[in-house]
Amino acid sequence: MMDEILYVTRPDMPDLQEYVKYLERIWDSRWLTNNGPIHEAFESALCQYLGVKYLSLYSNATLALISAFKCLELSGEVITTPYSFVATSHALYWNGITPVFGDVDPIFGNLNPSYIERLITDRTSAILPVHVYGNPCPLAEIDSIARKYGLRVVYDAAHSFNVRIGGVPLVNFGDLSILSFHATKVFNTIEGGAIICKDEETKRKLDYFKNFGFENETSIVSPGINAKMNELQAAFGILQLDSIDLNIQKRSQIAQRYREQLKDIKGLRLIPELDHVQHNYSYFPIFVDASGINFNRDDLYEYLKINKVYSRRYFYPLISNIPTYKNLKSSEPQHLIVANSIAEQVLCLPIYSTLGLENVDRISKLIKDRFAGI
Repeated sequence: MMDEILYVTRPDMPDLQEYVKYLERIWDSRWLTNNGPIHEAFESALCQYLGVKYLSLYSNATLALISAFKCLELSGEVITTPYSFVATSHALYWNGITPVFGDVDPIFGNLNPSYIERLITDRTSAILPVHVYGNPCPLAEIDSIARKYGLRVVYDAAHSFNVRIGGVPLVNFGDLSILSFHATKVFNTIEGGAIICKDEETKRKLDYFKNFGFENETSIVSPGINAKMNELQAAFGILQLDSIDLNIQKRSQIAQRYREQLKDIKGLRLIPELDHVQHNYSYFPIFVDASGINFNRDDLYEYLKINKVYSRRYFYPLISNIPTYKNLKSSEPQHLIVANSIAEQVLCLPIYSTLGLENVDRISKLIKDRFAGI
């Protein structure tokens, strides 16, 4: 339907009748939260699917980030990227940690290792990169810097569900990796998240943190918070695993169609697809270089909206430019030239498993017409 409103994303949903069966089990048991049997089953199934040994399920990824920093006892300053969703830096703020922003690479938008070392001080405790749009950060370079200076590495892997590099799960890198299962993500549990860790002791500590610090009924071993995933979310997640491979395959077809339609347009840049990476096609960003054309990204954004296509400017504004952080020295524009540039250029196009290819063609034609001046 050419008059259909197209949003940047639509959540995948499990089969309703299958979900009702889980709801009936929950109603019968009256076990709603606190590590119920469905929660435990989901955690086990997710470890197996992702190819990881240990993870701790959380009610959302922001609380997972907050708990991850607390678990590693981070303090002082953490070097991170301004080109991300605000939760990345907000989680540092809630731990009393100062984010120190480094510029990003101009191709993928990931934290650029070339800037990390010069930002390290005696107050630096960790590096917090983001695998932006699910594209892997420069892992070897970041790991080398961290080992040289004795720093922890926590990856915000919110976009990276089941992304693999050379066959290795991307979430296995760093001291900890955090996934998001928000409704807008490739894999969702309505709200939710997980922390992937390397050993049983760390998992136990993370499990304590999300449950007020309780070790057992009478022993409270840490100042925890309430960040437990409930049984309804866990049931939703178990069923989502049944269709995730097919949904990613459909996303792949959509991404390839966009690439075919939008290649070789002057003033429009696409992120290259990496051969050695198993992608999940969580986003499809384009970048509008206004220097050679008579309109800019925001003009294209409004043009698409008029034509019932709702794209999003992920990520704009930069975290470093919002009031909470704009007065930090590392937020000064001269230190973040690339990040400021791509934040003014980026536009994420609709991509979700149920987006028909005819609508991909419709969106692409609108973009091509705009660039052609029609």
